[in-house]
Amino acid sequence: MKVKIFDESHEKDLENQVNAFLSSLEGDIIDIKFSTAISVFGEEQIYCFTAMIIYTS
Repeated sequence: MKVKIFDESHEKDLENQVNAFLSSLEGDIIDIKFSTAISVFGEEQIYCFTAMIIYTS
């Protein structure tokens, strides 16, 4: 079993990264975990979109 973790500041970037990884994956997906976090720094909002793919190769 292996894991691959993605971390992006825009959800579309995360989507592109995950889709690119999945299109080249030659194993089986066991699970995909998704998380969103937000932080406020002054007047700026900082987003963090993460995905963890658990798979076999």
